[in-house]
Amino acid sequence: MITPYLIFNGEATEAITFYANAFQSNDTSIMTFGEAPENPEHPIPMDAKNRVMHGYVTVAGEKIMFSGTFSDAPASIGNNITLAIISNDKEFMRQAFTNLSKEGDILMDLQETFFSPLYGSIRDKYDIEWQFSYE
Repeated sequence: MITPYLIFNGEATEAITFYANAFQSNDTSIMTFGEAPENPEHPIPMDAKNRVMHGYVTVAGEKIMFSGTFSDAPASIGNNITLAIISNDKEFMRQAFTNLSKEGDILMDLQETFFSPLYGSIRDKYDIEWQFSYE
């Protein structure tokens, strides 16, 4: 499954509410950066603790995912949408990740995280950002 992932500069909560109302969806979720487990190697800035780390709205049976950014790394038109590959096939994910990262940049190597047994992200040679998440 490929899912759009919309990135916002501090308005993700507002956007989730807006789209949920617009599409009359009651299936929403919001997790803030402040709710994530603390990592001393990557401390969360105080001004980001209430920003959306991950959220979604279900529209027509499919999820549209949302996130906010840190104030020192704002999103702009062009880098505010990523494509998220959600799969239960680790080999498929590893192969696609490798193929898309050729001539691109690995933003986060495929690895276990607190929210997924296998997660990673890349920017391909066409500047399209892809997220891979095992479920």
